[in-house]
Parts: sequence; structure tokens; C-alpha cells
Amino acid sequence: MRELIEDARPATAKAMSQIGIDEAEWAHLFRRATVEDHGDAALPCHALARTLNRSPYEIADEVSNLIGDSLEGIADVSSISGFVNFRAQPSWLSGRIESLMPDSRLGIGSEERRTYVVDYSAPNVAKEMHVGHLRSTVIGDAIVRMLEYKGHFVHRENHVGDWGTPFGMLIEHLLDLGEGEAAKDLGVGDLDSFYKQARAKFVSEVEFADRSRQRVVLLQGGDEETLRLWHILVEESMRYFNEVYSMLGVLLTDDDIMGESRYQALLPLVVERLGVAGMLEHSEGADVTYPGGWMNREGEPFPMIIRKADGGYNYSTSDLACIIDRVERLGCDSLLYVVGTPQKQHFQMVFQVAEQAGFMDERHSAVHVNFGSVLDTDGKVLKSREGEVIKLFDLLMEAVSRATAAIEEKNPDLQGEERERVARIIGIGAVKYADLSTERTKDYVFDWERMLSFDGDTAPYLQYAHARICSIFHKWGHDRESLSDSELECALPEECLLARRLVGFSSVVDESTHAYNPHRLCAHLHAIASAFASFYETCPVLSAGDESTVRSRLALCDLTARELELGLELLGIEVPQRM
Repeated sequence: MRELIEDARPATAKAMSQIGIDEAEWAHLFRRATVEDHGDAALPCHALARTLNRSPYEIADEVSNLIGDSLEGIADVSSISGFVNFRAQPSWLSGRIESLMPDSRLGIGSEERRTYVVDYSAPNVAKEMHVGHLRSTVIGDAIVRMLEYKGHFVHRENHVGDWGTPFGMLIEHLLDLGEGEAAKDLGVGDLDSFYKQARAKFVSEVEFADRSRQRVVLLQGGDEETLRLWHILVEESMRYFNEVYSMLGVLLTDDDIMGESRYQALLPLVVERLGVAGMLEHSEGADVTYPGGWMNREGEPFPMIIRKADGGYNYSTSDLACIIDRVERLGCDSLLYVVGTPQKQHFQMVFQVAEQAGFMDERHSAVHVNFGSVLDTDGKVLKSREGEVIKLFDLLMEAVSRATAAIEEKNPDLQGEERERVARIIGIGAVKYADLSTERTKDYVFDWERMLSFDGDTAPYLQYAHARICSIFHKWGHDRESLSDSELECALPEECLLARRLVGFSSVVDESTHAYNPHRLCAHLHAIASAFASFYETCPVLSAGDESTVRSRLALCDLTARELELGLELLGIEVPQRM
């Protein structure tokens, strides 16, 4: 309720001035109410109690009385438990809805342009994408969409694991199979089997292990034939990964691939710059740096290994090289890493070293956008019946299959290509929404029955609300754009509830974008769909009687559909016209 706060600010400022509080002390406290039953916006007075040496309850009561009826036509003001609460009046809501109707951006403004890089998805070549990659991919995709919609320039970077010692054994296994057979295995998505076969030979066959080590030396030395074979592994793996990305409907393309191999030339530069900065030390043959503030179990300073004793580089070195590249080549202001919570300490240390070494300065921000795990109904990490990590492609196919069955039961009239298309939209949307609607730092339980339900906080529930509105307009038979100048009248409680949630949409998009938390947008979209369900049951639309009421309620329907569609689009989820 950003607009309500702005409209209520002058009267609130006058009241606060009368009790001796400067605007700098209270303005940042005035925000959207957390308890909807109490109001649409709230000003907590608890932080002012010490300044005035009075209880927050007394302060809230006095401010509420001082404002009185000066917000007539804007909001009703009340005092509850130390909060000054502001509830938008029906006439104000009607005016805000009227102003949103012709607005193609639905009140969402553009921000001063910044350059972001979002590091997400990051599968490993010759390894299967599994359910653990789901969270990084869909959360990162939603963040990219929201940032771009707000007017920022975003570099999408898929930091694929395509380099290192395992590629020696993978290339040798490719040669043993023959290039054609290996490409066939990788092309059908049998990546795990390919990797496991190579690993088993490396462990059990001395000759194969020796060849693999020699191949690593050739790879790192830039041998032309070895690089050609390495490209086969990368290209066939990416062909399969792209099938998964296509099913998920995410924005990643081959142009966004920035594998570990792309940063190899910068690794010596990281060592050089850390040395110049006086941050590099030698420990047991390795080059390390001590960012400070980190201790091991023995209470000794915890180092970050930059170059191992054998001359090889560590993940930390690669991530520092990434920062140099992203700041200096791409000119990024903000660096986002959508990576699981277990990597929290790693990124804290990397960011700390990058700042101390001058790879970043006060103009830059680096954020670890961490997330929890996907759990089975038994509370353990989700795995297949065989105890293996579930392949992401198989999971998505299962989602579409289950959605097809649900459609057959709910709407048997949908047939052929339309049913297949809607099943894909519903199934994939259900999986993505179940992930995105959970606060990202928390684990969540993967539950097929719940996520594909047409009731509750699910994608099908939101998609069905949109389809229901499309059905209303199909029956109406007129041009929806003709409603853009309709006069609104929010009279009934259900109309007001829907209107206030529609008005709050743009603020929630901003909050979700700034916090990198798509679940806030999910929660608000569900609140909109729930309010629409109550409105639809109580307020006849096409049979409302007089033309002005029909058009007013159709306008509410239209704005609801547009916000649901845009909100889900920002989450990377499609909406069907009928279900």
C-alpha cells in the first residue's frame, strides 16, 4: 500500500510534529501492515517510546486522535497495540483501481538501471541434472525476470562445471567407447551412467587411471585433440541440459554458459594480485590467504587455499576469478549467487577476500542468494525408490503425466494438442510454484498431491482463477480494453478486499525483487486469487443488473487476471486460457 502511505503522509507528519517527533524518526517505520485485519498500512510507535518517555500505546492513541478525520476519502485511522493503523476507504480504493486499469505495467515502476550478474543453475558436464538443481534454476530465473522487469540489465551466467581432474577419466572413457557411442549415450541423457562407468574404471584399472592422469595434463596444457574430445563432452551434455531448460521454460541459453574453463586464464592473475596486496602466504607447500575472523576446530586461523601444493587451483580461486571478470569485463554493480545454503561460509570468505584485495569496492555488492533442500514426505532429502538422487528430467515428465490425469478428471472436454499443452503448463507450473512459494532459505517437502491440487496455495489454483476470468469474458463477448476507462465502485466487503489486494500488487513485486525472495510474490498472488474466489461467489458479474455495476465488476475481473498473469510470468509460470 505504497500509494496509501504517500497519501496519508502529510496528515501523519502534522500529527507527529505536534507530539514532537521529527519525520526522520518515524518515516522509515511507516509501511504496509503485517496484520491485514488491522489495516492496510501501519506506523508502529514502539521505537518512539524511549524518545518520548511514554508507552507506545499512549503514543499510538494520541497520533490516531490527532489525525482524526483529516484523511476523509483516503483512510480510516485506528490505534491497536501501539500501532497507528490505516485502512483504505472504498472511495480511495475505487480511485486507485481506476488509475491502474489503463496502466500496462500495473503500477510497477522502473528503477535506476544497475548491472547485475546472476549465477544460477550450474550443472556439471557428464553428470545428470537432479532435483537439487531445481531450486537454483527456478529461483535464479524468477530473480532475473523481476530484475529485468524493474529495468535493470542482467547477465545470466550458468557456471557449468566443465573443467578439472575428472575430465581426464571422462575423455578416456569416451575414447574407449568410441566417439559415436559416447555421443549416443550422452545425447539420450544417460549422463550419470557415463560418469559412473568412467569412475569405476578409474578406481579399478591402473592402466586406465594412468591414462586419465596423463589426459588431464594434456587438457590443462591446451592439447588440440584433447580439447576437441572435451568439447564433445560439453556439447552433448549441454544438448541434454537444454531439454530440461526448455521443459522448465527458463531463460537460460547456450549464450549464458560460463563454465569453469572460461576462467582458467585468470587463475594466475588471482594469485598475482593477492601477492601484490600482501595477502598471500605459503603453508605446507600451498599458497593460502587468511581473510580473518575464521577459525578451525582447534581455534587456529582458518585459511582459504588459493593454489594447492601440486600447483592445482581451488574452487575459491575460480570464484575470485569470476569476480574479477564480472566487475572488470562486464562492469557489474551487483553479483548474485543462487547457490545452496551449505556454501554460505565459502561465499562469505570469497566476498571478504575479494573486498580486502580490491577486486570489489563500495560501489559493488555481492550476495549469496542461498536456499534450502527439497525433502521427501519422510523429512529426508528427496531420492528415488532405489535411493538415488531423482533426475530432474524424470521428475518434470512425471509432473506432466500427473497433470494430464488431473485434467482428464476435472475437464474431459479438453482433448488433443490443447490438453497436452495445458497439462504441460499445469504440471511444470506446479513444480516451479511449489519451490518458489517456499521461503527460499527453508527446506520444503515435495508432495505431488498438494502441489497439483486445484485448492490451496498452488499454481493450479492461481491458474484456474485466471481461466475462470477468461471464461467470464468469453461469455461477455466484448473487448476487454474498453474497460480501461470504467468507473469503479467498491461497495461490498468482497469488492473492497479484492481491490486492496490488487492495489498492493506493485509494492509486493518491489519487495520480492529487492529481497530476492519470490515467495513473497507467490503469497500475494495467492491472496489475490483467494479474494477473487470470495468476490466471485458473492458478487454476480454478468448478471449484476445495472450496466455500471457489471462494468465495475468486469474491471475488477480484468485487473485480477492481468495481475495473476504478470505475477506468474515474473515467476516463469504460464497461464492457460482454460483448464
